[in-house]
Amino acid sequence: MTAAPEPGDLGAFLKASRARLTPHEVGLPELDGNRKVAGLRREEVARLAAISVDYYTRLEQGRVQASAAVLATLARALRLDEDQQIYLYEIAGKTDARPRRRRTNQKVRPAVRRLLAQLDQVPAVVLGKRMHILDWNRAAAALYIDFSRVPAAERNYVRLLFTHPVVRGMHLDWEHDARDAVAALRMEAAKDPDDPDLVQLVGELSVQDPDFRAWWAEHRVNSASYGTKHYRHPVVGDLTLDCDTWNSPDDSGQRLMVITAEPGSPSDDALRILMSWEDHPATRTDTIGDAGG
Repeated sequence: MTAAPEPGDLGAFLKASRARLTPHEVGLPELDGNRKVAGLRREEVARLAAISVDYYTRLEQGRVQASAAVLATLARALRLDEDQQIYLYEIAGKTDARPRRRRTNQKVRPAVRRLLAQLDQVPAVVLGKRMHILDWNRAAAALYIDFSRVPAAERNYVRLLFTHPVVRGMHLDWEHDARDAVAALRMEAAKDPDDPDLVQLVGELSVQDPDFRAWWAEHRVNSASYGTKHYRHPVVGDLTLDCDTWNSPDDSGQRLMVITAEPGSPSDDALRILMSWEDHPATRTDTIGDAGG
């Protein structure tokens, strides 16, 4: 359970935040060289935030509650970073109005890339925003397709499921899997509904595929964090595999999707055969920085 903020938390945080800044850093003149307080004065913060000195003083003293609009102006005035802004809204009791984290970093961390390489016998894929395929291991390329041969801008799990003949054809229960993928994309849309790349993706698929258009209009949602997939692979035949995804702990919005088979099952044997057949890693012709996002 998260501890409730103390009544004096907001005032203490505002004081500490203004103490870290100098007038020069915020574009204010330093009129005297003998300042009695470290950092900015209350008057200077009030001026930057376009509020009265009396109102700001009462905020620091805990005698008045700040509105979400005032918190936004204070965050700008005090040059608060994203974490500091979220904390400011938390202690002010405005959690519903706090800014959402921006998941703009679509580069895969080196530790995750090492993990992909070490999972050399288990197909694994890193999914980013809009279920974009950011990275994969050679087992994933052997199971699905050589993703490096797909243009980076089109390397999207949902797009491939609907438009790539090999990916679409290997799903024995394509309609079930495709509907789940659309529902998962709907969940993604809730996080950033104004994302222009998401709008473009949905628009293109709606034009190209009537099923996507109909299922998107249903507003069905599903995190698709786990499930069973039934595939027909051109090399090893039918496979029944478990698909599990884990959220990245770095707040990037990335997810690691791992495909496994029941030990000792025919599908497990088939995966082993597939990997022994796949003598060489899939050729990589791009970098993660080109993966789009």
